[in-house]
Amino acid sequence: MATVTLRHPAVAGRFYPRNREELRTEAQTYLSQAESQQPLVEAIGCIAPHAGYMYSGHVAGAVFARVRIPRRCIVLCPNHTGMGRALAIVSDGAWETPLGEVPIDGELAASLKRQFPALHDDLAAHRAEHAAEVELPFMQLRQPELRFVPIALCTGQFEPLEHLGQALANVIAGLKEPVLIVASSDMNHYESDAVTRVKDHRAIERILTLDPRGLYDVVTGQDISMCGFGPAVAMLTAARQLGAHSAELVKYATSGDVSGDRDMVVGYAGVVVV
Repeated sequence: MATVTLRHPAVAGRFYPRNREELRTEAQTYLSQAESQQPLVEAIGCIAPHAGYMYSGHVAGAVFARVRIPRRCIVLCPNHTGMGRALAIVSDGAWETPLGEVPIDGELAASLKRQFPALHDDLAAHRAEHAAEVELPFMQLRQPELRFVPIALCTGQFEPLEHLGQALANVIAGLKEPVLIVASSDMNHYESDAVTRVKDHRAIERILTLDPRGLYDVVTGQDISMCGFGPAVAMLTAARQLGAHSAELVKYATSGDVSGDRDMVVGYAGVVVV
């Protein structure tokens, strides 16, 4: 019998509770705060933040409460550690959170690698990276049969991000069931609340018009430290090719809304693309 490669949590007990029931309660609270009478959206993609739950959990919860989470998902995230390959995928095994194990969708991962050979299997890029991990508990609570493919990006060039997005769309278009593309990203980092809100809404404007090149240009050209702009560019590229027609800003906040410190904040945007 083959041994399953199991990735253990890297930031449980720091970004979110390590205790199973505490995590379930906290994440469910953020989901419940955002639930409304609106029907769930069949989304193509979304953007959700990945900071500690006390700061950004309410924004992530608003996103995952708004969309129907299918059984198969792709989670694109930045590579904060700088370890591993620039375009790093995981194709087998499972990821563990305090809520249980989430299997890797090996079939979907293999299709993506065939479509975009620049993707390389690389556990090193994911082992200590938090940005995909923190999304999983919300997704597990909303979809008990979840399978996913994590992809960590460590490139600031537009072309590979665009090509990845095109590959995502080509693979998803050939499937008979929906796949949600989650772009894990925080917004501007470590400037004042006032400056951050102005910068963030320049980027959000490009996102809401489904403009991946415009998002890339505004982030790189106006010094907006949106850590997951690469995942967002790839997701928007795929969504447009798959026929997306609109995007909704579900919630926006900064860390200052929680901490009270308005001098140095991080921005958080929750966006759903349909």
